[in-house]
Amino acid sequence: MVLDKIALVLAIIGALNWGGIGLFGFDTVAFLCGGQMAVLSRVIYALVGLAGLWCITLLFRGEEDRGHAAHTA
Repeated sequence: MVLDKIALVLAIIGALNWGGIGLFGFDTVAFLCGGQMAVLSRVIYALVGLAGLWCITLLFRGEEDRGHAAHTA
């Protein structure tokens, strides 16, 4: 599903950003968007948060719900 892939990409971006903050004290989103309180930064942070919430649903879906064919032996 397209929304799943978008959510995963945003979650990965968020994870990389948090990794940069944790390891180097550098917030890439804030750097690129004009600071943590800049409107664009806050929109990106909100989208990443929503993507993380969406990704929780991936944990509870069956293979059929993810669009994968069931494997039969």
